[in-house]
Amino acid sequence: MLGRLVDRFVIRDTRRSPVFMWGDVLPLFLSADLRLINLECVISAKGLKWKPEIKPFHFRAHPRAIEFLHAARIDGVTLANNHVLDFGPEALGECLDLLDRAGIPHAGAGTLTRALSPMFLHSPLGPMSVLALTDNEPSWEATATYAGVNYVRVAPSGMMSPYKERIATAIKDARKKSRFVIVSAHVGPNWGAPSPAIQTFAHELLDLGADVYWGHSNHAPQGIEISNGKVIMYAAGDFIDDYAVDPIERNDLSFLFLVELKGSRVSRIQLYPTAIENFHVRHARGDERTFLQRSMQAKCSAFKTPISFQEGVGTINV
Repeated sequence: MLGRLVDRFVIRDTRRSPVFMWGDVLPLFLSADLRLINLECVISAKGLKWKPEIKPFHFRAHPRAIEFLHAARIDGVTLANNHVLDFGPEALGECLDLLDRAGIPHAGAGTLTRALSPMFLHSPLGPMSVLALTDNEPSWEATATYAGVNYVRVAPSGMMSPYKERIATAIKDARKKSRFVIVSAHVGPNWGAPSPAIQTFAHELLDLGADVYWGHSNHAPQGIEISNGKVIMYAAGDFIDDYAVDPIERNDLSFLFLVELKGSRVSRIQLYPTAIENFHVRHARGDERTFLQRSMQAKCSAFKTPISFQEGVGTINV
C-alpha cells in the first residue's frame, strides 16, 4: 500500500532512493524469476476521494511510485481490491496508463473485458497467467462501459451466477495460453481465519483450473492448504503500508512467499519472515520471527499442512 504516509514520507521525498522501500529484503526479492504484488492503492495525481462520507480510508500514490516498482523489478501487479478506485475512474484511468507506459503488466481492473483478462508472464518454465478478482466494493463492478474491478459475488456455497461462468471462462482461456494459472483473490474480511465460505470459494477456483489461490484481503498471513498438489495461500498479509498495528494480530509481520515450480506444478513454498518499519519492509528478527513461526505453524496445522522452520524460514514441500 503506497498511499497516505508511505506516499508522503517515501514516494514524494526525492531524497529517498526507490530502493529504500524494499529494505534488506530487496536482494532476495530480485533473486526470484518473477515478482508479483497486489497494489493496494491507485497510482495517480488525479481524482477526488470516492464517497468520503462513508469510506474512511483512501489510498493514492504519486506517479513517482512507478520508479519504486521498477526498483524491485516488479513483473506484474494485481488491481482487483477495495482501494484502486479510491479516487474515482479518472485516477484509475491514469494508473492503468502509467503501468502500461512503464511496461508493468496488470490484471483485475478496467472495463469488464480488460478486468476479466489475465496478465501473461514469461518464466523459465514457460508462459504463466494471473487473474485478479475481489468481492469488495460491489458498486465498483466493471461493466462494458465502466472501468472498475473484476468483482465476484461469493455465497456460502461458492460463486454466484453470472460470476462463476465468467471466471470459469477466463481460467479456461488462460489455460489455453499458459501452463500455470494463478488467481489473485482480494476476498473476505480484514481479520480472522478463513471462513468456510472462503474455503469453499478457494477450492472452487482450483476445481475450475487454477493452480494457485493467492489471497491477500486479510491483514495477517493465514494458513496454507495443499489440495491435490495445488496450493491455497489464504492470505499473504501486509508487506508494505502505514497501518496501525494490532498488538495481537501483529499485522506488521508477514512473509515474502517464494513459490517454486517443477514442471507445471508447485514443488515447494518458502516463507521468509518480514516486518514493516518506518514505511519500508525488512527481514524480521528475534521475537518477530518467533511470533511468525508459531502463528504460521498453528494456522497451517488447521489445514493439516506440514511446515518446518530453519533459522526463521518456513518450508512447505508440496
